[in-house]
Amino acid sequence: MRILAAEDNKTNQFVFGKMIKDLNIDLVFANNGAEAISLFQENTPDLIFMDISMPIVDGKEATAAIRQLETDRRTPIIALTAHAMAGDEDEILKAGLDGYLTKPLRKPSLLEQIETVHTPDMAPLYALQEAG
Repeated sequence: MRILAAEDNKTNQFVFGKMIKDLNIDLVFANNGAEAISLFQENTPDLIFMDISMPIVDGKEATAAIRQLETDRRTPIIALTAHAMAGDEDEILKAGLDGYLTKPLRKPSLLEQIETVHTPDMAPLYALQEAG
């Protein structure tokens, strides 16, 4: 399973990586929205985690650009945001994102998002899990 995580904060990247280190995934980080758009085109991820507040191109703009580039399938994009105010969810979903997680991230919520997208034809997520 290929995951793209767009996150400009190095500490948050480190924490994100530690939370999913035991999974059998190919994780690539983008440091801003522009990199996320470019890496989307290069890597065709199965799932994207998108920080909303990033330099150069923010998460909503990057999501809109990715949605324009998509052809045969819609890639799930989950917002990562420190802003959890009333109405934020509606704004995030209107921007083309499929859901959101609030920061600080919680490992069970992160794993749930990954497991939801994982399909049986992908390599097993966990070392002891059998394919099929």
